[in-house]
Amino acid sequence: MHTDHSAQRTPHRTVQRTARRTVTRAATAAALAGALALGAVHTATAAAPSAAQTRTTDPGGGWQQDGLSLNAADNKAVDAFAARAQRAARTISPQVRAAALLSHAALIGFDHRLKSPDSLKRKVATKLQEHPGQSVGQALGSINDAVRFTLQWPDGKYSSGVTTAARLLSDWGNDSARWSNTWHRPTGYKAINSAWRAPHSHQLFEVQFHTPESKWAQQETHKLYEEQRLPGTPPERVRELQEQQNALFAAVPVPPGARQLTAPTHRLPAPDPARRLPAALTA
Repeated sequence: MHTDHSAQRTPHRTVQRTARRTVTRAATAAALAGALALGAVHTATAAAPSAAQTRTTDPGGGWQQDGLSLNAADNKAVDAFAARAQRAARTISPQVRAAALLSHAALIGFDHRLKSPDSLKRKVATKLQEHPGQSVGQALGSINDAVRFTLQWPDGKYSSGVTTAARLLSDWGNDSARWSNTWHRPTGYKAINSAWRAPHSHQLFEVQFHTPESKWAQQETHKLYEEQRLPGTPPERVRELQEQQNALFAAVPVPPGARQLTAPTHRLPAPDPARRLPAALTA
């Protein structure tokens, strides 16, 4: 005689699922509490540029460096943008800390999470030079890495780690604004660069998802990329720099499943209280 054991197994499975949810909520709450505590204390700002790095072109407060320049009004706009990003980072940083902890990621370069004012100004000045009709507001609106983070996992844990971290950021109310997965490319940069819009400040911030090998290649190619981006770099030198970058990234192994990773498609309608971050931290 056939006996249906499904009804007998159901209570056990329910208990298992409940236990898993309880553990998840407890772990999430603990991670958030720890990250919030650290984030409230550790709010280091980007280092101020030295006089040798930044030179004003006139008493009105213009800026120039490496053949790039901003007038006084645009320079002031970038400074205000950098200050807003610094304030927004106080609430974004604890979220990323918690996502790193819960996804078992190494949080790389956290002390450099704020793009320096000079770096922002170089980026804006380059955009304005490449697009003469663009306003400084439009140039700033396209910058998503004034606040930026890097999460890193070994190859075997990369895909599951990215999935967990991205889902947590989405569940906490951050909107996915950009998802660039370049693991499928035959040449060039390999990693996932994502951009998110924070729910309270509406600040865009970047989270890069790397392996140790892809992060090493990024660091090794950074100076090459910076030179490549300079307006005065000759075309033949641009090609040479790109070939050098391609050679370094060609040696980076592709983690299992990395090519198929996509941004979260939806946010949970009502996250558990343990998974919801409190309102913006005060300074």
